[in-house]
Amino acid sequence: MASGRVISSRVPTQPARPISTISADPARARPTGVAELDRVLGGGLVPGAVVLLAGEPGVGKSTLLLDVAQRWAASGTSPALVVSGEESVNQVRLRAERIGALHDQLYLASETDLGAILGHLDAVKPGLLVLDSVQTVSASGIEGVPGGVTQVRAVTAALVAVAKERNIATVLVGHVTKDGQVAGPRVLEHLVDVVLHFEGDRHSSLRMVRGVKNRFGAADEVGCFEMHERGISSLVDPSGLFLTRYSEPVPGTCVTVAMEGRRALVTEIQALIGATVAGAPRRTVSGLDSARLAMILAVLQRRTGRLTLHDREVFAATVGGIRVTEPAADLAIALAVASGGLNLALAPQLVAIGEVGLTGEVRRVSGVPRRLTEAARLGFRFALVPSGCGPESTGAGPEDMKVIEITDLRDALQWAARLSAMAESE
Repeated sequence: MASGRVISSRVPTQPARPISTISADPARARPTGVAELDRVLGGGLVPGAVVLLAGEPGVGKSTLLLDVAQRWAASGTSPALVVSGEESVNQVRLRAERIGALHDQLYLASETDLGAILGHLDAVKPGLLVLDSVQTVSASGIEGVPGGVTQVRAVTAALVAVAKERNIATVLVGHVTKDGQVAGPRVLEHLVDVVLHFEGDRHSSLRMVRGVKNRFGAADEVGCFEMHERGISSLVDPSGLFLTRYSEPVPGTCVTVAMEGRRALVTEIQALIGATVAGAPRRTVSGLDSARLAMILAVLQRRTGRLTLHDREVFAATVGGIRVTEPAADLAIALAVASGGLNLALAPQLVAIGEVGLTGEVRRVSGVPRRLTEAARLGFRFALVPSGCGPESTGAGPEDMKVIEITDLRDALQWAARLSAMAESE
């Protein structure tokens, strides 16, 4: 039998101390000045923490972080250093002028060598380092090309060690693969303290920063931003982006409340029932899950007996560019399709929340009281929710909203028709 290796003890770098004698002040988060980013980070950037911000090209990562760096520099406590491995300092300066991110304590550098970046840290002594992007940097003496597994692991590990040693809040920009995952080795996400995903459609002004990992706060928070010519700004109350205001009720629309992390967003679902076609009719979605739409169409036709959809084209979409894939939107999708198919305009102050099963039942979903509170804040007076989710069952909910518990799609269609008639008579 092979003998085990004997590991001898040595003097530790720092002696262990009683927890009561250790101050937590150096590790407290420092606000960035960007409210929605602070929301996702858990209050701000922690000195010595390393944040990985990943997203598709052109979504706005560099613009957001340049604004953060300028705000950090303007606070006066320590300089901020932005190192770009993809653009020259002149190109970064042009973007800074466009968004108004100029300050004497904001330093720019264009480097792809890790040793040169560490030299800039020695010279500037920043409190914040932004590296755009980690896949462009290489370390001498390490095999592999920039962006390769070995190089990315070595560069990230070195920057994490320096950040901890010098208490530098560090933000690393990362590329993503075609399926939206962070490019590079999986260990990259384990090395850093916080992992954020920057999401958004280039054809929409809406941007979202989603927390995936956070050692200093909740990992399921979402921050909302709006992209415009002058840069990017926080959307503290984004629900209005996902609603359309009509002068009179329109068939084919229904409002639901989606949960993005722990945030409730009132969202409008639109559906259009097209012409009857021979063969396989189109089912086209935007911002929704096509598989769930197909299931809901089948359940509507089979379980309600009021709609014939197997030979009709169906188009369904969300408003404002938001993507809704959670099952809690099933009921709103079903009512929007039924509204369009029956040419029945739903009550304009109605929201629908619930998951639809294959037998037509409406199942319970999480966070209903929070969803109802957000809908009531925006002026909605009626809500259709699964049985057992109303205020009488849970003991929580807005007092100025009529919440109706339903059991299945037939029940939901009947109540939707009643509320529509009530709205027309008022």
